[in-house]
Amino acid sequence: MKPAPFEHHAPLSVEEAVAVLTEVGHDGKVLAGGQSLIPILNMRLASPAHLVDINRVAGLDGIEVTPGAVRVGALVRHAGLERSEEAYAALPLLRQALVNVAHPAIRNRGTTVGSIAHADAAGEMPAILALTEGVVEVAGPSGSREIPWGDFFLGALETSLAAEELAVAVRFRRFAAGTGTAFVEAARRHGDYAMAGVGVAVTVTDGVVSGARASFVSVTDVPSVLDLGPALEGVEPAGSAWGAAVDAAAEAVHAHVDPEGDIHATAEYRRMLVTELTRRVLPQATAHAAQSPEGSSTRTSAPNAAFDLENPVTTLSSPSNAAFGGEEGRR
Repeated sequence: MKPAPFEHHAPLSVEEAVAVLTEVGHDGKVLAGGQSLIPILNMRLASPAHLVDINRVAGLDGIEVTPGAVRVGALVRHAGLERSEEAYAALPLLRQALVNVAHPAIRNRGTTVGSIAHADAAGEMPAILALTEGVVEVAGPSGSREIPWGDFFLGALETSLAAEELAVAVRFRRFAAGTGTAFVEAARRHGDYAMAGVGVAVTVTDGVVSGARASFVSVTDVPSVLDLGPALEGVEPAGSAWGAAVDAAAEAVHAHVDPEGDIHATAEYRRMLVTELTRRVLPQATAHAAQSPEGSSTRTSAPNAAFDLENPVTTLSSPSNAAFGGEEGRR
């Protein structure tokens, strides 16, 4: 299949890109990695008259780590962010999630900002933006603005970006010292979209949980965050009350999510799946919290994710784990 005819624009600056988007309006689509857009065009699910290719725009391919956030430019590929030691040291959750995104070939081309702008609740990175209370940086004809994650996602594949605006970067907020994170998802086949996924951040202070949050993949219409504090706060990880607290957190997730059924899994199966994944991922996060000493929210070393994955993925057909695991979709 081939896309419908379109006019290709290749601006060299953000200002040029915004000017083109302003001129073409809703008839234009932005092309960065294209791992979601090109299949949609080829299947003629969308037929924009103009493609605004930003791959030659200078200054959009940087990763910047600050004391408060990891800033990722619009042309940073998933693989580049995954392999960034600076980003991993500042925010391990990024790599923990990114290793689950599709296949290496897709991650080599797909962009993290593009995945977020695509606003697919079956994608990992929108969930990570939500979990980190991130912000989308936008350029438009009236200047620049910032959109908090909660105002950015409006619905399935729908955001608050205006037709003439360009998402130039996202900022993932760093967690407090003593916070551990983990991410896990389950898919039927290697490369499939996840049937369910969950990322968590757990803060441990003086040996007990002082805060916990979770975000989800494929079980909500838009990215959402659930406060697990009522179930976990004040509990010592691995203490006598820990098992009951984890069960309470998992039941809170069960009540929070609102999955839809399809040919891959019923809604109730997805709900059961994300509940069980929550039970599995919370101990991982608390173990990581123990490795993140209070007073320091960074890691000084990290494995190369290309060869020594911190959070390896298995599929549902894997004999080592026949019920859970998997890899996911396209970006």
